[in-house]
Amino acid sequence: MVEGAKYGRCSPLYLVTDRARALDDAAGELRERLVRDAGQEGGEAPARIAALVERDAALLSEPEREELRRRVAQRAFGLGPLEPLLADPSVDEVMVNGVGGAVSVWVERRGRIEPTDVVFASVEELRHAIERILAPLGRRVDEAAPLCDARLPDGSRVNVVIPPLALDGPVLTIRRFRRSGFGPEDLVAAGTIDPSLRDLLRACVRARLTLLVSGGTGSGKTTTLGALSSFIPDGERIVTIEDAAELRLRQPHVVRLEARPASLEGRGEVTIRRLVRNALRMRPDRIVVGEVRGGEALDMLSAMASGHDGSLSTVHAGSAEEALRRIETLALMADVALPHAAIREQVAGAIDVVVHQRRERDGSRRVVSVCEVVRTAGGVGTRELYSRRGERAAWRAPLPAELAERLEAAGWSGGGAGGGGVVAGGAAGGVAAGGAAGGVAAGGAAGGTADGVAAGGAVGGVAAGGAAGGGVS
Repeated sequence: MVEGAKYGRCSPLYLVTDRARALDDAAGELRERLVRDAGQEGGEAPARIAALVERDAALLSEPEREELRRRVAQRAFGLGPLEPLLADPSVDEVMVNGVGGAVSVWVERRGRIEPTDVVFASVEELRHAIERILAPLGRRVDEAAPLCDARLPDGSRVNVVIPPLALDGPVLTIRRFRRSGFGPEDLVAAGTIDPSLRDLLRACVRARLTLLVSGGTGSGKTTTLGALSSFIPDGERIVTIEDAAELRLRQPHVVRLEARPASLEGRGEVTIRRLVRNALRMRPDRIVVGEVRGGEALDMLSAMASGHDGSLSTVHAGSAEEALRRIETLALMADVALPHAAIREQVAGAIDVVVHQRRERDGSRRVVSVCEVVRTAGGVGTRELYSRRGERAAWRAPLPAELAERLEAAGWSGGGAGGGGVVAGGAAGGVAAGGAAGGVAAGGAAGGTADGVAAGGAVGGVAAGGAAGGGVS
């Protein structure tokens, strides 16, 4: 009998209001009993589970005993308490924290993180679940290798950290993979972009502009990258390169490459940078890099500036301007003796548009800025074309003639850009460049110079024109 007939003839289960939690507790204890008795006679596992439940939970109703048998089997041979969460289509991410002797389970739904009532009987049971996740992947964690990143067969990403790196206990994070993908219309439905911006971005991709999607952690960069990649015409050869494969493009000619970490012996590593270099030998029409994090930035810039235009990637950054500075910094990590000015020139020549998005307080993800990348006296700067503040979206300036011509050739009809949108006062194309964030220049009069430029400047520094409409945001 489990813990002195706790779930048997004297079962207090009938006195427990939270019966699901009580069943979880019972399943955990019966699972431990099953493991302890594994070497004894008793037939196959299902029969032993059934016998254990009949003996130690005799007073439960038949539906409750059936549910208890299912939960014990999950804990013994599946992913235990996590299986219902991984079967729930509304769950985007599962986070399990082993702290001391307790285990807490959290999920992300629709951009919001919330606790669950899922129960692990012990930290040891969490360790067993981690082992069952990693074993089929040929991976493991132990004190010698206490950190693991892997991809599940369904495409979901799993990360495990155990002591001594995780100070309080094992930590498991699973980011769910959506097989159906998230297309442009889904982004519109979710409020990430509006229809006019969707049309502009479609034209950008089809016009073979090189796009960089920037944003913070959890802002939805990869989701947007996948949606934008769907605009690439079917006849093109696309090579995708990722640290852990998440993109699932539907075009007929897609080659997917995934980086590989070093083995426990420190051998066999294949980096993103090596894959980018190799992709150039694969005759790609487009290269899509899941996220630029290191020296591969230089190889990517070289590829984009030497005929592989129309490529796409993401970078972790807090603004469009910061994204360009981050790319410069990452390119310097390539250990190639290039002057900073030369790298900055490559950034200006390789990247055409930065799409910046963020995660709002309500959990939603929104594209809040679209900027054209321009050359300036200081090297590289941005001209904001579109911005969104709360529910208010605005076209900041008419598109420059050359850019508008390329987009129109790709099928863009103009949408809201430069029409009834809000135009930043003064110049049609004031540029914030180099120096500090927020430096803005506006041309002299309302219809002033199309390419007024401010280089450097202090945070929030403004050079405004004198005529009507000179207010600059």
